[in-house]
Amino acid sequence: MVKSEWDRVKVRLKDEIGDAAYRSWLRPITLHGMSDDAVKLALPTRFMRDWVNTHYAERIRTLWGAENPAIRNVEIVVEAARAVSAARAAAPQASPQTAATAAAPATAIEPPRPAPLCAPVAAPSTDADELGAPLDTRFTFKNFVVGKPNEFAWAAARRVAEADAVSFNPLFLYGGVGLGKTHLMHAIAHHIRERNPERSVLYLSAEKFMYRFIRALRGQDTMSFKEQFRSVDVLMIDDVQFIAGKDATQEEFFHTFNALVDQGSQIVISADKSPSDLEGIEERLRSRMACGLVADIHATTYELRLGILQSKAEQMGVIVPQKVMEFLAHKIISNVRELEGALNRVVAHSQLVGRTITLETTQEVLHDLLRASDRRITIEEIQKKVAEHFTIKLAEMSSARRSRQVARPRQIAMYLAKQLTSRSLPEIGRKFGGRDHTTVMHAVKKVEELREVDQNFAEDVELLRRMLQG
Repeated sequence: MVKSEWDRVKVRLKDEIGDAAYRSWLRPITLHGMSDDAVKLALPTRFMRDWVNTHYAERIRTLWGAENPAIRNVEIVVEAARAVSAARAAAPQASPQTAATAAAPATAIEPPRPAPLCAPVAAPSTDADELGAPLDTRFTFKNFVVGKPNEFAWAAARRVAEADAVSFNPLFLYGGVGLGKTHLMHAIAHHIRERNPERSVLYLSAEKFMYRFIRALRGQDTMSFKEQFRSVDVLMIDDVQFIAGKDATQEEFFHTFNALVDQGSQIVISADKSPSDLEGIEERLRSRMACGLVADIHATTYELRLGILQSKAEQMGVIVPQKVMEFLAHKIISNVRELEGALNRVVAHSQLVGRTITLETTQEVLHDLLRASDRRITIEEIQKKVAEHFTIKLAEMSSARRSRQVARPRQIAMYLAKQLTSRSLPEIGRKFGGRDHTTVMHAVKKVEELREVDQNFAEDVELLRRMLQG
């Protein structure tokens, strides 16, 4: 009788919330038992239990009460043992053909299997058969140049690397290409291994995670795959946006994620966007990735780029004229990789042809790179994009109106004009209704202050900058 009631409740729930949400959250529920006026339901992980308790428990109670008025309470518990049995029973059924459809939705949810911590994982090598990916010895905390755009992400990474217990789980790092996400992840792994060699750390890209999953499916060896990934102390997945649209891989990653969190292991993830902005990623996985600490890395400032160049020159043991480094910091603004690559080219040219590094030789060596970086972003283009973003008229950029609704977007446009064009302050002022250069200076200072104290404002400015540079 209780089972038939539960079957009818499930049908009602599926009709109400839809098939996708039902598969993600409610299908894994098992009927645990009934006592007096309460029924007990079980889920394989704490996270799933908490989510269902928050979003669906009251509705389940109401629907069950309609089926059986004697039921007044629904209790949801965690029962990992049943999940282990289900996972083991399901594993042998995987077929080689399943691998060909790894990007399609999985046919069954495989609950996570908490496992005992394993012995330390050997440092990865370049061998394709190794479980993880190799760590770059250059990417350490010592070699990471800290500035305002990345100090929060750096501090979070240091905390995770130095914590004996789980600190933020997961730590989610995001930012544009070449801004230092991978550097921080390698630095975390290096620091943990040096500080506590007994802790097993596994670092790899989301792409490699998917390929290993596909190989396990083809070899009908999914249980070994699960044990390998769910028995580490620290799991680090780089560029998680790669698994967007690959439903079976997301399914496995989701359960691996839950199993590691439940057993107290640390997870570190990186992506090019925040969890809420990742397209093609299931909602339950996005919410899971956002439940720890999300730290973004902003575009570099002039001061940070100059610091990176000085640090790089010191590591290379070369003397580069200050004017050259200032020139590069002003001109190469896209990302750190391109900035370091430009310095490498200048130094290599000097050493190979025996010429002193000067501003003239730098411009000569980097003529193609400078031409590409000198994309002509016009003030008019900036004004138009900012006006569209804040839904104001383009003419307001040059008008005398001083209401906050207009003044703030105008200040942002002035700030972006200063950052993204080579125009002087008086030139920028003239483009904004003949304003004085001190007005532009005030706007730039105001925007910089607001970026530091208002996260939403900072994200708006960063979004506009990326849209213009894209």
